[in-house]
Amino acid sequence: MDGGTPVRAEPLPSPLTAAGRTIGVEEEQAVLRVLRSGMLSGVWGTEVAALTREFAELIGTAHAVACSSGTAALHLAVAAVDPAPGEEIIVPPISDMGTVFPVIAQNAVPVFADVDPATGCLDPAAVQRAITPRTRAIIAVHLFGKPAPVHELRRIADGAGVLLIEDCAQAYLAPVGDRLVGSVGHIGCFSLQQYKHITAGDGGLVTTDDPALARSMRLFADKGWPRDTGERTYLSFALNYRMTELVAAVARAQLRKLPEVVHRRREGARRLADLLTDSPGPALPTDTGDHVYWYLPLLLEGLDAAGLRRYASALTAEGVPSQAGYLARPLYAEPAVRDSAAYGGTGFPTRGVGDYSDGLCPVAEALIERRLVVIPWNENFSDADVDDIATAIGRVHQEVAP
Repeated sequence: MDGGTPVRAEPLPSPLTAAGRTIGVEEEQAVLRVLRSGMLSGVWGTEVAALTREFAELIGTAHAVACSSGTAALHLAVAAVDPAPGEEIIVPPISDMGTVFPVIAQNAVPVFADVDPATGCLDPAAVQRAITPRTRAIIAVHLFGKPAPVHELRRIADGAGVLLIEDCAQAYLAPVGDRLVGSVGHIGCFSLQQYKHITAGDGGLVTTDDPALARSMRLFADKGWPRDTGERTYLSFALNYRMTELVAAVARAQLRKLPEVVHRRREGARRLADLLTDSPGPALPTDTGDHVYWYLPLLLEGLDAAGLRRYASALTAEGVPSQAGYLARPLYAEPAVRDSAAYGGTGFPTRGVGDYSDGLCPVAEALIERRLVVIPWNENFSDADVDDIATAIGRVHQEVAP
């Protein structure tokens, strides 16, 4: 960044290129199988049905529902909760906005609870404090591949008589005790977007053990149309979030590669931790055998906002793409939320109701502004790639950290 030779000039494998994906002949054959069948619609085809069976079996739930994106998966989940206008759903301030927009889309109020300073996942104590008589659900995000404390959150949810939704988009196959994420809450939501552990370009999957919730979500993904009855009727307000056969076929091929993808991501992260063990540097993620490393977060101390940005910029200049804070600001500070930019300028349902002021979640704000740098992680990092990442971190930390 200040002149000199970077640690590496060759780009690291990225999910935006073939070098950073696990797409091969299996996906090509799957696409051709669908094209040659002439049936591209998931309504009448076989691929979507097969994908949902296989995914439910993998996650360990009774049901899975397919849809068009991870955000759609969360919308299905919130729609199944069926909040009345103005009722509340607790969400974290660090996530993609796809965690929050479905709440607003269903006329509910997102209530932000603070996070654990080591993981960025919801802090159960903060969630407990946020519950009111208007609360209908809690959405827990498994951030960067680290499971949120879902068993504790499930106990809180059950005690309050509300539903727990798991946003598992960044945490495929992450274990929580003897179960996997997506099987502890009432509903689990997954994404097949380009950057995730596996991809079909876009797409979503929702898991549940509750047959009534599963039926509600299937209806919401298909305009309220109960295909199983053979009757063309519309039972409730709903949208079209259907998955196509092409997406499902690619996802099925990707699904078979998922365990190895997770294994290789974990092995790379373990190598990095070993390389950095004996040298000063940032704190690496807490990992008790449960982290599946969508991104690799680095936790720093003693930096201000400018210093954090310089740290990430310096890593990027060394050939290791990095991002300060992961987000520019907490989700409640985004104009779409803070300015209530929805529903024709009326500000419904949040204007004058939700608290979205600075200081609302101080732990999250400290992470975003002063403590967190993230590195996109990848199953196709070679040992040499990981060695270069470790060298870059060591060099930057020596020069930039206080």
